[in-house]
Amino acid sequence: MKMLTQINEKIAQKITSAVATMWCAYIFAAIALISLPTAIKSHDTIVIVSWIAQTFLQLVLLSIIMVGQNVQSKGVEQKIDETHFASLAEFELAKEARSLAHQELKALHKISQEMHTLVSELEKKVSKN
Repeated sequence: MKMLTQINEKIAQKITSAVATMWCAYIFAAIALISLPTAIKSHDTIVIVSWIAQTFLQLVLLSIIMVGQNVQSKGVEQKIDETHFASLAEFELAKEARSLAHQELKALHKISQEMHTLVSELEKKVSKN
């Protein structure tokens, strides 16, 4: 059953990839246009409207909408990638800043210890005098 599902998904993916192209939209438009003269010759408003709605729009717009969705999807994906890379860069900067702050804190702690030692020595000298 799992294998059948995988086969069906691959077939669906191939068909979707093929239909979601402008070339497919052009082919569908050409196919739709084959029946246009007959619809016009009928002089029947319902037949002409049906041709527009059911034949042309459904055939051609399907592919065009899918192409548009793919384009929009790529734009969103690009923005997500840019945001991700910017976030990673900011994270690296924050790590560097934290590292520098940690080094400065160590240096300040060392200076503080040295000052404490000097003050203690000075206090000893003052109390001896």
